[in-house]
Amino acid sequence: MTQRKYGSFEEFWPFYLQEHSKPSTRALHYIGTTLVVAIAVMAIFKGAWLWLVALPVAGYFFAWIAHFAVEKNRPATFTYPLWSLIADFKMWLFWLIGRLGPELERAGVNNERS
Repeated sequence: MTQRKYGSFEEFWPFYLQEHSKPSTRALHYIGTTLVVAIAVMAIFKGAWLWLVALPVAGYFFAWIAHFAVEKNRPATFTYPLWSLIADFKMWLFWLIGRLGPELERAGVNNERS
């Protein structure tokens, strides 16, 4: 199966949401992203720069569990690393501010809970 090539982040965003269609997949991403933000804030405010090494582990550990065990798909980060990182933070932010539901609907994701 040939994967579609995306020429812009705006084209990629609906695909990203479709690849995160299950609420438990998104929840695991939220855990990882929240840990990444917490570790980064702690490292900055405490000057504990060595903790920054943990950022990729915290972020990818939960995301890859979600993709391989829950969603059963290949993480988009393998093909689109920068856009996937941006989309992960966008999805997390939209979830935090309660605006993810309409985005999921526009992407064609049957949303049980955003």
